[in-house]
Amino acid sequence: MKIRHTLIVVGILAVLNAAAYLLPVRWDMTDDRRYSLSEASKTLLRNTDAPVGVTILLEGELNSGFRRLKKATEETLAEMAVYADIKDLNDLKDPTTLKDSLGLRPIVIHEREQNGKTAQTMVYPYAVMTYKGRKAVVTLLKNTRGLSGEENLNASIEQLEFAFMEALHLLVQRETPRVAILEGHGEPDEAHTYDLMTALSKYFQVDRGNLKGTTDAHILDGYKAVIIAAPRTAFSEQERFIIDQYIMRGGTVLWAIDGVRFSEQALQSEGFTPVLPLDLGLTEMLFRYGVRVNPALVQDIQCLPIPVNVSSDPQQPNLQPVPWTFAPLLLTSQGSPITKNIGQVMSTFVSPIDAVGGEDGIEKRVLLATSTASRLTATPGEVNLNELNPDRNAFKYQYVPVAVSMEGVFHGAFAHRMAPEGITSAEPIRKQSVKTRQVVIGSGSVIVNELQKGQALPMGYDRYSGMQFSNRDFILNAVLWLTDEEGLISLREKSVALRLLNDKRAHDERGKIQVVSTVSPILVLALIGTFVLIIRKRKYGKQTIM
Repeated sequence: MKIRHTLIVVGILAVLNAAAYLLPVRWDMTDDRRYSLSEASKTLLRNTDAPVGVTILLEGELNSGFRRLKKATEETLAEMAVYADIKDLNDLKDPTTLKDSLGLRPIVIHEREQNGKTAQTMVYPYAVMTYKGRKAVVTLLKNTRGLSGEENLNASIEQLEFAFMEALHLLVQRETPRVAILEGHGEPDEAHTYDLMTALSKYFQVDRGNLKGTTDAHILDGYKAVIIAAPRTAFSEQERFIIDQYIMRGGTVLWAIDGVRFSEQALQSEGFTPVLPLDLGLTEMLFRYGVRVNPALVQDIQCLPIPVNVSSDPQQPNLQPVPWTFAPLLLTSQGSPITKNIGQVMSTFVSPIDAVGGEDGIEKRVLLATSTASRLTATPGEVNLNELNPDRNAFKYQYVPVAVSMEGVFHGAFAHRMAPEGITSAEPIRKQSVKTRQVVIGSGSVIVNELQKGQALPMGYDRYSGMQFSNRDFILNAVLWLTDEEGLISLREKSVALRLLNDKRAHDERGKIQVVSTVSPILVLALIGTFVLIIRKRKYGKQTIM
């Protein structure tokens, strides 16, 4: 009977083991759900109809941080393999040829060894995905300015799922979506938006166009998003109508607009510029949608420096960097997938933004804000280079919003008005939109790149300090969020708890930790053995041999 019961138990265990091996059943018991994919990722993976090849280039002598990143990458791919045919191509491809063909550059890691010497290691923090003969590079390491090495590695691990799904989405999409950059209102030319178009061209077909003279109310319908970048002159009623009805039909818009009018040429040549409210004819529209770009300027103690000649001799100029409070370094919110894990954003002449209509059902999130030491300059006013040392006690405002995202059902600006003369439309005026999205930024400077010797610099690059800020990531994430129908951008909100060792304590108590970690297991085994021996003696010690 006992043998029969034993065989039944062994049989049940064998069946359960085989089922666990064959069926894709997984339980993620971690608090931060680090081993779970989102439903959007699962859907994308299930929709693949061919094998997806992956080559991990993060190889070689890696330190503990990069080994952790590689392990997390392998775990992510293992989870992806549950829902799609993922092929490991590391043994089939020549890594050197692959790196050269894709133009991948290594990063150099400087580490200090225990003997005090500095060692340099080159690593390739990339993976390459292939699908039906197409290739996409996945950048595994996110290097955000201002974060420590451990924080950057942790942020990289958090973004692994998004990085792989973003690459896979590009590989499987059959048609390239289109976005439009509007012109005709004094917006920056192609040279000053070159980096914007370059960043977007990886994901979209980028068109530039002018709505002036257009009578077709549906001319924007083929675009996933419309970008309005730093206009200087007012929009006509016909143009406003076309944009409004585009939004009512589910279109998305990125507004990067100034609230004030100023002259950079006058500031450079004369040292001052008057600052006046800038009327673009958009105030009523944006107010109906739920925000107001105020005709004022933000000053911030946390700002960029500008070179100023401090020499009294005009023949021998002496340029020294001086803080320029009208060029604030904007803080990014960690509560939005647009700005999570990106660094500060560079800006100049920024206007504050107010959220209005709190009961309108629109979900609004602050994306960019000033620091804890800010002040507002009303218009009309003046910006003067001779006033570079303002009273710091006057900077009493904190976290002034300058960029906001909105999602929901918007009320149309032409809900109770007739269509402008000359506009042709096959349908009546829409008074309310379907659920859609908008992003409003209180400065056009965030989206513009500078030129140096005729060459376009990256967005967010300050040529005076040589520092690169996160403007490019911010604008690109904003457009991806606006056009994201699958919900993939929400993967950027995934968080993995960062559990760091106390390096100082670990170094100071190294001997103690080594002794405890070595002796403790032996003591535990000895105690268990002693306990078992005592039990055996008590149980069998009094038995006599018959």
